[in-house]
Amino acid sequence: MPLNTINLPGLQINVNLPKYKVTFEASLGTIDFRLNLSGIDNCQAYGRGEKHLTISTSNIHLLKLILKSIIYTNTVYDIDSLDIVTFTLGEHKAQIPVSIRQPPIPRLYDPGRERKMSDLVTITTKTFLRYDKLRTLLQSIRQYYPDIKVIVADDNETPEKIDDPNVEQYIMPFAKGWFAGRNLALSQVTTKYFLWVDDDFLFTNDTKIEKLLDVLEATDLDLVGGKVDKNYFSFKLVLEDGGEDGDCLHWRSGGYHTIPGIPQCVLTSGVVNFFLAHTNQVQSVGFDPKLSRVAHTEFFIDALGRLRIGSCNHVSVGHQKKEVPKDKELVKTFKKYNSFRENTDEQQRLKLGLLYFKNRLSCFIKS
Repeated sequence: MPLNTINLPGLQINVNLPKYKVTFEASLGTIDFRLNLSGIDNCQAYGRGEKHLTISTSNIHLLKLILKSIIYTNTVYDIDSLDIVTFTLGEHKAQIPVSIRQPPIPRLYDPGRERKMSDLVTITTKTFLRYDKLRTLLQSIRQYYPDIKVIVADDNETPEKIDDPNVEQYIMPFAKGWFAGRNLALSQVTTKYFLWVDDDFLFTNDTKIEKLLDVLEATDLDLVGGKVDKNYFSFKLVLEDGGEDGDCLHWRSGGYHTIPGIPQCVLTSGVVNFFLAHTNQVQSVGFDPKLSRVAHTEFFIDALGRLRIGSCNHVSVGHQKKEVPKDKELVKTFKKYNSFRENTDEQQRLKLGLLYFKNRLSCFIKS
């Protein structure tokens, strides 16, 4: 921990010399040893408790005792850093990494006495110009989870109140955007986990949140996805060092390998828009509000190296049929919705510009 002292274990010398001179050098801390040298003439030590320590002696047994008691004390406060202690004997050097890290305080969640799903999981979604789809989704949720809280981020121009005591509806500025809505919904979650669903999904007999919860609680995964309407989808992100010109990011379909003990799930980099996740962990990544329309992979790029992600094929959610409504007002709304969802050339340029700049990329290749 920062500003604390530790022993440097495993230091030893196994060579016969007439005289031994060893040195230690550190940059973020000091070096000393616990052995008392009072009354011992055959040893000199210079720089005890400083960044540079030198020990000279002809007694190999005494030197071995000193090396067993070498200590490192961190003197530069940082919550996460690395010091390299250099241990030298003549032309020989050993470099010892010392990880200096302030552990975060654990965040505990009350699972409730009965450990009900509603105490552990909140369902989140965003809606825009699709109240008919949203109401159908909510009806299907209530069929299987009557009292689970649902948080709705709503950026409709003319909001309609959702009449459900277990729905929290948060009104946003008109057409504020996809990822902004995700951020808002996530910011109001108070349970350990949240389930993300799109507003046109449909809960079925196969939408078993419990099974996804079992995966998260049995592993160190931060996020686990399922299937959408029998569509099992996952992808890998591989970052290739590109030097000064920027790195190259490769998008490849599929997962890395099966999760030990859970044959229905694989480790991966990204999943569909149906996933259960640790609230705190995903909040630490967030959703870039600059991405207001069509976005998905971008979140998982931001999460690369930060979140452990799995994809499972034994839990699924349905998808409402995509059909043109017959009601004239709904037809207008349908067309308006599609106009906002259209991925224009200008939007694509903005997305790619942000992707390349923010992530210091020289190329992004799908293969």
